[in-house]
Amino acid sequence: MSGSAERTWFGQPRGLAILFLTQMWEMFSYYGMRTLLVYYMTRQLLFAQEKASFIYGLYTALAYFTPILGGAIADRWLGKRNAVLLGGSIMAVGHFVMAFEPVFYLALAVIALGNGLFLPSLPSQINDLYREDDPRRGRAYNVYYVGLNIGGFMAPLVCGTLGELYGWHYGFGAAGVGMFAGLMIYVSGRRYLPAPPPRAAVAAPADPRRARADARRVWWLLLGVGVAATIFRGAYEQVGNTLPLWIDDSVARGFAGFTIPMTWFQSINPLLVIAMTPLLLMAWRRRAEAGRDLSPARRMAAGALVVAAAYLMLSLLSMATAGAPVSWLWLVAFFVVLTLGELYILPTGLGLFARLAPPRLGATTVASWFFATFAGSLLAGLVGMLFTRAGNAGFFLLLSGLAACAALLLWRLDRPIESLPKSST
Repeated sequence: MSGSAERTWFGQPRGLAILFLTQMWEMFSYYGMRTLLVYYMTRQLLFAQEKASFIYGLYTALAYFTPILGGAIADRWLGKRNAVLLGGSIMAVGHFVMAFEPVFYLALAVIALGNGLFLPSLPSQINDLYREDDPRRGRAYNVYYVGLNIGGFMAPLVCGTLGELYGWHYGFGAAGVGMFAGLMIYVSGRRYLPAPPPRAAVAAPADPRRARADARRVWWLLLGVGVAATIFRGAYEQVGNTLPLWIDDSVARGFAGFTIPMTWFQSINPLLVIAMTPLLLMAWRRRAEAGRDLSPARRMAAGALVVAAAYLMLSLLSMATAGAPVSWLWLVAFFVVLTLGELYILPTGLGLFARLAPPRLGATTVASWFFATFAGSLLAGLVGMLFTRAGNAGFFLLLSGLAACAALLLWRLDRPIESLPKSST
């Protein structure tokens, strides 16, 4: 624990607020661009829906594949702080370049490259803010997740509105400004962040053979959780892929004589994250005090099942309306259910990977969690290609099935994870 952790803001180390705000602006830039991406390709570049969905999936997959290399580079050479600064600067350049159509593909590649250094290096600093026995550490990732979603909430309202109503290039440019703001916050608050750990050798375990066996077991279980997260992401990532197309074509967006812009609905999910997280943390704290807290894998499984129920609701709704436009209030109800499930699975998974990280491999292990996001995003791109062919009801039923499969796998992994030696968890 760094000395800065002794001084708190709202009961948490000040460094968490710096990481919170930095990631908030990075998410503003990412979601601002993501909100417009498929819409921009199909409306401005006139790509076919299948091609736009595939490019979206490939881009988001690359953005979560590069952290595997970036995490290793941060742990071995650059250090987490330098990786954040270099990666964030590269991403800011990429967002500004998005404003120029001839270099569209180059801009996507530049953003993905910078993200590889930035993404694993920032959240992997959270653990270093706390002692191992600090009870605040488990809740820190949900608090951090709120920061992500404040940025995600603002992005469609700012970048989406600018891009949809005033010009695509204004929306992409605003995303670049957001990334730059995050870097400035990180630089100004570096004194509150954990100091880089010394490069001293890690003490040798008393039983090296057993330690190696335990380490292999941990990695195999993390692989299993990663596979479940990949399947889950194949369904969840449709929120930024095919769902905007469904909203644009199949949702009645009128309200008091005003047509609600499609991109505004992308703010519902992060707004609900902000509103629901304090209530969930309160409920989880009470369950823990009563000895009824769910283990991480069971909590994630419950979240995947709730997301499956959200997509099942859209499937049944599409069957009932037979293609007629549905009220936007149904869309709000969908996001309420989806967000509840998301809060159970995604912050919990990130925290699980961070807690199981071997010494001096924090960024690399966190990058392994984002590798599941890479694979899931690629799967989402492939699944999204079925949107037009399967029809709304069939497509949403498929997504519900994917999330349910992820829940089953996570439930089966619960006992092996809970049987790990306490020193590993």
